[in-house]
Amino acid sequence: MTGSATTKQTAIIGAGVMGETLLSGLVRAGRRVDQLLVGEKRAERARELEERYGVAVVSNVDAAAKADTVALVIKPQDMAEVLDEIHGVLRPGQLIVSLAAGITTAFIESRVPDGVAVVRVMPNTPALVDEGMAAISPGSHCSEADLAEAEALLGSVGRVLRIPERQQDAVTAISGSGPAYIFFVVESMIEAGVHLGLPRTTASELVIQTLVGSAKMLRETGTHPTVLREQVTSPGGTTASALRELEIHKVRAAFLAAMEAARNRSRELAEGS
Repeated sequence: MTGSATTKQTAIIGAGVMGETLLSGLVRAGRRVDQLLVGEKRAERARELEERYGVAVVSNVDAAAKADTVALVIKPQDMAEVLDEIHGVLRPGQLIVSLAAGITTAFIESRVPDGVAVVRVMPNTPALVDEGMAAISPGSHCSEADLAEAEALLGSVGRVLRIPERQQDAVTAISGSGPAYIFFVVESMIEAGVHLGLPRTTASELVIQTLVGSAKMLRETGTHPTVLREQVTSPGGTTASALRELEIHKVRAAFLAAMEAARNRSRELAEGS
């Protein structure tokens, strides 16, 4: 994970789950709280964050006015309203880092003053446990320093990958929505374990640790998943029988269709439909 020695001021506008995740990750990564601002309108939520992190919680306008980097961790449908709200205090040389799904850099650039750099981010929920996967894309006049700052922000809660913006819809389908697919598979395997006669707690522990161990093997060995799968699959054995059923039920094709549907929906959201 990436820390940052920058002395610049960073504002996080939007203090929901992902906004707080980013805030806590930055604090754990060594970012000083006097270099952080949070834009939050709800008084009760503001007090909660101030008490928990010792960070200044102000209005969105004040946060945007004082910060060098503004992270917009808001819902896509709120983006236009928030940009209209803060437009008057934005200035050339600032960086906007958008974590709103489906919102293009062009959309943001058309609603901010010239000279404000924009980076688009597709995060995912494992950032909650510092194992996030974020894909970042530069806007039309984004410098290497701007990209490095975005990497430092997102690197506090996981891994970061630079991609062309045209790939963002595919990334949304793979890693953005991806945790839900994994949870769906885990849920299905647990239910199967119960169906086969195991107590639910036993089935849950077996499946979850199998998932964690398998993911660690993939990451630490660098071995292709096909090779790892074949190592578990003895000819004529139990795993081969199970995999045959998955192929019969076209699970591989179903995953492809599901991710294409997610990609297409991401495009529709970007187009405002």
